[in-house]
Amino acid sequence: MNEWEKGQAGYLYDPNNDEEIINSRNQTAELCFELNMTNPTQTDKQAEIIKKIIKNIKGNFEIVTPFYCDYGFNITLGNNFYSNHNLCILDGAPVTFGDNVFIAPNCIFSTAGHPIDTEQRNQGLEIALPITVGDNVWFGANVAVLPGITIGSNVVIGAGSVVNKDIPDNVVAAGNPCKVIRNITEEDKNKYPIFKE
Repeated sequence: MNEWEKGQAGYLYDPNNDEEIINSRNQTAELCFELNMTNPTQTDKQAEIIKKIIKNIKGNFEIVTPFYCDYGFNITLGNNFYSNHNLCILDGAPVTFGDNVFIAPNCIFSTAGHPIDTEQRNQGLEIALPITVGDNVWFGANVAVLPGITIGSNVVIGAGSVVNKDIPDNVVAAGNPCKVIRNITEEDKNKYPIFKE
């Protein structure tokens, strides 16, 4: 089993001394650099570069630069995906977003973790655990989603949250560590005023 296969199977692996992994990361870094240096009014060119980075896009999307990821091919975007400035996805393992996911500025989704044991960590070993996000999820600004997390559908994650445990469907969750605050109800349709002629 090579280093990449170890990582995809959920074992500790060494991504820093494997030429194939390093080359893949470097190619993606070059594409992210090209994307982030593209004039923001050149939306067609930006979309073309994003499609070179992220191979699994299931519909409409908008990613506001800057954007960073490790590999890109381990990311899946559902339909109607939107992310604001400075999204970072460390996709050593798969990161899957459902439909209608909205991400505010400065969020990170990190499948990458390091050993607690100092000898293993100092050897450069890492772990990569998948992140899965359901449909209709809104992430507030400055959210960090940690390795191995599943977030259900119809969820709001409050700004500044550190998500280190799975989050069920149909809830508002927030905090460090992120915890369920309450269920989403029909009454939430009346939270904000709606203009009527």
